[in-house]
Amino acid sequence: MKKRIRLGEFLIEKGIATVAFGSLGAIVLIFLFVFREAVPIFTMDARALSGGHESISSSGTTDSAKATGESESYGDPVGESESYGDPEPVGAAESYGEPEIVGAAESYGDSTAADSSAKDTSIATSGGMLGKPPPPSESTVSEEGGSILSQILSGNWQPVGDHPKFGILPLLAGSLKVALIAILIAAPVGIFAALFTSTFAPRWAKEAMKPIIEIMAGFPSVVIGFFALTILASLVQTVFGLDYRLNALVGGIAMSMAVIPLIYTISEDALSAVPKHFTEGSLALGAPLWETNLRVVLPAAIPGIFAGVLLGLGRAIGETMIVLMATGNAALLSPSFVEPVRTVSASIGAEMAEVVFGDPHYVMLFVLGSILFCISFALNAVAEIFIRQRLMAKFGGAS
Repeated sequence: MKKRIRLGEFLIEKGIATVAFGSLGAIVLIFLFVFREAVPIFTMDARALSGGHESISSSGTTDSAKATGESESYGDPVGESESYGDPEPVGAAESYGEPEIVGAAESYGDSTAADSSAKDTSIATSGGMLGKPPPPSESTVSEEGGSILSQILSGNWQPVGDHPKFGILPLLAGSLKVALIAILIAAPVGIFAALFTSTFAPRWAKEAMKPIIEIMAGFPSVVIGFFALTILASLVQTVFGLDYRLNALVGGIAMSMAVIPLIYTISEDALSAVPKHFTEGSLALGAPLWETNLRVVLPAAIPGIFAGVLLGLGRAIGETMIVLMATGNAALLSPSFVEPVRTVSASIGAEMAEVVFGDPHYVMLFVLGSILFCISFALNAVAEIFIRQRLMAKFGGAS
């Protein structure tokens, strides 16, 4: 029988395929853009990373100034000072009272100490024009900065300053602490709520509970963050007597509110998909309902439940607004869960609008984005390989 080709079906199929491939291509382009902006970190000089934007912007000017023998200048040449209004004559300094004779510096005790202090003062004020201290030498900056890897793996994240520090360990530790607290709260609550809904709850309760919890998954994260900032933080501080109002514990509890609906929805679908003859066989052998659900239904649904937990973990690591509003945003590297933290996603969201294009700070933010992508990719790979190949084979009856 000859297959008839209908123009409408053909256009719909091609349209769906085009949208799918277009979405996949857009995602790939985004990842390529992020990695392209992070690549300069591998070719960047260690002194440039520790010296900040000034060391990069002035490198070419410094070299040309050295070659021509001229002094390096920044901005407009130093000439007459700009005045606003009528110029005032520059004459003798205004004095109040009897003029004092300026002579040797007054000393108390040994005269040699006064002479040495005067010399130190003259050296400190003669480092440049307008009394500015001399800039640190290249060897000093290099010794303070160290190699690129040592700077990135340090414990200080201070991207603003004369000598910025870009240690990512406090950010990674903050993300892991918030995600760990969120999963420890959300996983048990979401899994057991799904088990109750799918096996114990009557039909009318299931029809009411499941839509309500799934609607919670659509709550804007900024609303949850505002709730944690205004109400939850004060409540947790009062109950536990904490020193800091915003900390990793508050951020983890708030994050669990966003993760619970995701874990619940996937776990409930996995539990409902367990074949009925598993439950009927266990009940026929005399096992009570609670034992059947805990020892038969729950293990059979582990692949889907594990996938839900991994997706919730990825959501907790990549969330921005909740951790930006509820964690305190202090890049502290400590094992305590009741101190303020700063996460990777919060750093990107808070600092990206303030950086200069091509600046080391700009490059480091894209490095953080690449790290988040690698973490998400690793979680998805574990879910794909471990769940489909290991757990499905074990609990699905495959050989």
